[in-house]
Amino acid sequence: MSRLKETVARRGVYVLPSLFTSMGLFAGFYALIAAIQGRFELAAWAIIAAAVFDMLDGRVARLLHAETAFGAEYDSLCDMLSFGIAPAVLLYLWALVHLPSDLHKLAWLGAFFLAACAALRLARFNTRLDVQDKRYFQGLPTPASALLIATAVLFYNDLNLDPQPWLWFVASLLLAWLMVSNVRFVSGKDLDLRKRRTSGFIIGLILIGGLVMAFPYRVPFAFILAYCMHGPMLSLWQHRRLQHYRMARRLARRHRAAADKPSGDDA
Repeated sequence: MSRLKETVARRGVYVLPSLFTSMGLFAGFYALIAAIQGRFELAAWAIIAAAVFDMLDGRVARLLHAETAFGAEYDSLCDMLSFGIAPAVLLYLWALVHLPSDLHKLAWLGAFFLAACAALRLARFNTRLDVQDKRYFQGLPTPASALLIATAVLFYNDLNLDPQPWLWFVASLLLAWLMVSNVRFVSGKDLDLRKRRTSGFIIGLILIGGLVMAFPYRVPFAFILAYCMHGPMLSLWQHRRLQHYRMARRLARRHRAAADKPSGDDA
């Protein structure tokens, strides 16, 4: 009887993360259908829901020690629809389709590059699970790219603004490049919420929650945009820091060489 209970419990552990993954797949598929029907705001909310489920399935799998190769592959396949195809179609129908008719090929090419680079990003992530630094993502995560598009739709609708096709065409290329680049983005996986935190940390969370509740269509877009921008800024800062370090080493070697060189009096 104990073995039977253990087997049932083990099966339940593996089913639970897959259930969250399946719910994320459903949300992504619903976002795709809503975008095709022209209900862009509903599609945006569905992509946000898919991102929430994607976050939960990983957390639940790690919490229950139910991380498997099957779960990782299933999660990536679902992410391709929710964060690759659905946001690309949403962006195309919401903004890129309004490009001039003689440049219509650029519209669907922009959406295609977004979907293709999302697939490449997911494939690269799966092949480097064991060697990558858990503190950082190499390349922009696909959920962040999808969330930027989804929150932008909500932001524009809240302000009654029409999307600028050329701006979002450039943005689609930039997002596609960031996903396959070597630019590092903070992952947040090393943040342990079970540890004790200072009161300032709790106040900060309350402040963020209050801002989101007060401006649900504007603050999330600002946060996601800041996250997408922090990667290139972090890389630029690290590059300049490395240059300063190399310059300091060269100057130190020159000073040592000058100090070791015999003077004319010693000769």
